[in-house]
Amino acid sequence: MPDEQPVRLHCFAHAGAGVSSFHGWPADLGRAVEPVPHTLPGRESRRREPRVVRREALLAEAMGTFTRAPSGPYVLYGHSLGALVAHTITRALHGAGLPGPALLAVGACPPPDAPSPLSEAHDAPDERLLRLLDEIGALPEGAAPGGLWHRAVLPVLRDDLALADDLRTTAREPAAAGPLSVPLLIVAGADDPVAQPAVMEGWRRWSTGPTAVRTVPGDHFFVRGHELPRLLGRACRVVRRTAPARFAATARG
Repeated sequence: MPDEQPVRLHCFAHAGAGVSSFHGWPADLGRAVEPVPHTLPGRESRRREPRVVRREALLAEAMGTFTRAPSGPYVLYGHSLGALVAHTITRALHGAGLPGPALLAVGACPPPDAPSPLSEAHDAPDERLLRLLDEIGALPEGAAPGGLWHRAVLPVLRDDLALADDLRTTAREPAAAGPLSVPLLIVAGADDPVAQPAVMEGWRRWSTGPTAVRTVPGDHFFVRGHELPRLLGRACRVVRRTAPARFAATARG
């Protein structure tokens, strides 16, 4: 792999969030890693577009980026909802017989076969959903019914949780192409009430490839800290050293 070619790190954010979650990452990722945040429809620069709430619509939206022949190994990282998005894309590539990521990294998300009270509450009454959001520290001040957050953000969050619920359900369906064999990096927040480190261990069942579990400081939103991008930067540099020959052989079929 040429010295000047970085590993692309494709990033998918948690429910209700956009690419601003990754704005501070370049300095912490370090050399030879290029972050590529993905904005899903319905937020930030794409806020006027219809939001996706089903697997089929997500893949129709996202797969074009990954079905074009990539120039070299790449990595996917998804945080919370984003972990399910990254896993779904990886599984779809595998099912289509296409080269997938050299590494799939997931954080802050119970595996698809574990309970997920938050995504299961996507259609719950406001009172219950707001209580669950408050328990994980995701409810800002001024989120009272009728306020700006309640009018502008809560509908996006509900649709994202509906998408998460659908992705969890469809992930449990048998795959004709068999289980994934992609290397898997599982990242947990030490104080995450949604996906505790012991729960995150369950992701090991979702790939037959080598897996590693790491715990970093922080709660559910450890994506905002420095330790996660530093960890991913190191992982990408390992990919850069070890994956090119294997990737080239896979790409040739």
